[in-house]
Amino acid sequence: MTAAVVVGLAVAYVCGSLPSAYLAGRWTKGVDLRTVGSGNLGATNVYRELGTGPAIAVLVVDMIKGAVPALFIPRFIVDGVSAESLNWWALAFGGAAIAGHAKPVFLLWKGGGKGVATAAGVFFALTPMPMAICLLVFVAVAATTRFISLASIVAAAALPFLQWGMAGDVAAITASGVVAVFVIWAHRGNIKRLLAGIEPRFSRRPKEAA
Repeated sequence: MTAAVVVGLAVAYVCGSLPSAYLAGRWTKGVDLRTVGSGNLGATNVYRELGTGPAIAVLVVDMIKGAVPALFIPRFIVDGVSAESLNWWALAFGGAAIAGHAKPVFLLWKGGGKGVATAAGVFFALTPMPMAICLLVFVAVAATTRFISLASIVAAAALPFLQWGMAGDVAAITASGVVAVFVIWAHRGNIKRLLAGIEPRFSRRPKEAA
């Protein structure tokens, strides 16, 4: 099973490495989104630079990149284990996809996103109810502050507690805690700007404003 697991982790990583935001920038405007706006290959920067349609497409693809490895790879390569062990494997493959999104092999590990949408895809696939509440937390913070970075940080920090209170699965609690630390670390630049009062708020693009 060891060789199969290594292959599965590699497949999950490659799946997560699909640079959807980068491709959206190249296909729609011929730009490298790593060099414009925030420089982040995530849906927020896509929205600001390319518009609503590409941003929604990138968001959906990034979530699928996390959901598919977590849901399907364990079914093919992990046999004869308990349901609890299967959860650990599913989350491991999801984690590999998140790593691929953050450091995509197709871009020679340069750039990548912060993993929020891909992580959301993993947890929506495996623990939908805690993740649904987490999404409400994200929307509430984003709507009241218009800081997508702050909403991502708060939602990521809330997820382990939601997993503990609603799912009670040790694997999900542990994995969501690790992901929360990673997401907060990935937003360290945003945290500095928030504390300095210079973090840009989320708003409609000028061409889409009424």
